[in-house]
Amino acid sequence: MARKKRLITGIYGGSFNPIHEGHICLAKALADSGLVDEMWLLVSPQNPFKVDADLLDDDERLRLARLAVAEVPGVEVCDREFSLPRPSYMYNTLQALSEEHPNREFVLVIGADNWERFPDWYRSKDILVSYRVIIYPRPGYELGKLPRRVKLADTPLLDISSTEIRNRIASEPSYNGEGLPPVVWKEIKEKRYYRAKKTKII
Repeated sequence: MARKKRLITGIYGGSFNPIHEGHICLAKALADSGLVDEMWLLVSPQNPFKVDADLLDDDERLRLARLAVAEVPGVEVCDREFSLPRPSYMYNTLQALSEEHPNREFVLVIGADNWERFPDWYRSKDILVSYRVIIYPRPGYELGKLPRRVKLADTPLLDISSTEIRNRIASEPSYNGEGLPPVVWKEIKEKRYYRAKKTKII
């Protein structure tokens, strides 16, 4: 009997503070590229590189992400890090997911900016040994020669920033949700998220 082919699942982690059209466009492009069978947007409760970040409540960011992709084929939201120790280290998350879903091959998806600092990630060498990595381009970042298990994806180069969106919500009364899925902007507007104070650009 032939062995069942494992699903290739791309893991795209982030704070999604808030999720925006750039996140969704990238996930859709990768899901349609043939590099993966499906994309999981992994909402992180605490990024180890952003321990002091001004984050919207974990459950609210998760809920906005789920609203945003509810009707996007091939893209789902994953909350696995919510039940893991914090801060959230990607190696631990990938290991937990692999143990729980032996029918899937997990592939890490990161931006060129994160690849530049990838050597600083917790157990980065072990990640490269155990998992393939897909890098998506980011404005202003050039990639040199990549390791054998690392591939550059041909995806749209979208310069949309959650930080910029948060600042616009806080400082521009005329901001109309540009860059956000309509369902996400509706929730943010009704709940008045990100209006308490202006987020410092870092």
